[in-house]
Amino acid sequence: MELDEAFLAAGANAGSKSNPNPPRKFRKVVQISVLIEHPTEGLILFETGSGRNWPDVWGPPFNDLFAQVDYTADKELPAAIAKTGHSIKDVKAVILGHLHLDHAGGLEYFVDTDVPIWTHELELKHAFYSVATGTDSVVYMAHYLKFNLNWKTFTGEDFEIFEGIKMKLAKGHTPGLCIMLVNLQESGMWIFTGDQYHVRENYEASHPQGWMARDHDDWIHSNQMIHALAKKTKGNLVFGHDKEIFFAFKHAPEFYT
Repeated sequence: MELDEAFLAAGANAGSKSNPNPPRKFRKVVQISVLIEHPTEGLILFETGSGRNWPDVWGPPFNDLFAQVDYTADKELPAAIAKTGHSIKDVKAVILGHLHLDHAGGLEYFVDTDVPIWTHELELKHAFYSVATGTDSVVYMAHYLKFNLNWKTFTGEDFEIFEGIKMKLAKGHTPGLCIMLVNLQESGMWIFTGDQYHVRENYEASHPQGWMARDHDDWIHSNQMIHALAKKTKGNLVFGHDKEIFFAFKHAPEFYT
């Protein structure tokens, strides 16, 4: 996906008195899903990407803002899972850090199944409210927020969904965004931040998001919490859309233990 950097970092591409019309910078980013082979719960999927044919589903105006680039069929969710030797039908649970269309659009694969779809109660309420009222219709869409999904919610600041997999509320980008902590035996702690941090600058420079942020004060508080958590756990940080960070780590069919 390619988009204006002003979506990713506050003040990006802004003009000044001496340079009122600077060249606009665009940036390529990735959409990330995480497949976890849990010893007792089976295959667990964290986030689903945008789903099939999303440029057409979103429509020309949105695809012009968030353009699909460098597409290959092996990046579709079922194909990516197949690289690991599994089928998308083997997934036993889905966890969503938040419900924006580029993170939850792939829920279409789980409609009319009994696969539990986990997200924070605040996020589910906000997403359905946004679709029903049109108050945040750019980032939440009705085609994947369906009643015939097996929704499951949790509340509070912390929730261990399965042994070794914990969610922590990190408000700011959305009211109910959660980061995911996964503790692996050999590689240690992994912190999947979702869109609390689109790109590494948001974390490393504590540089707030751009046009996609919803509550600046909440974002600052979440940022402080995650910095403390990362220092304490020495966790591996994976950001929501950073292309360079993604390709610095192993990805399917390679894996971590």
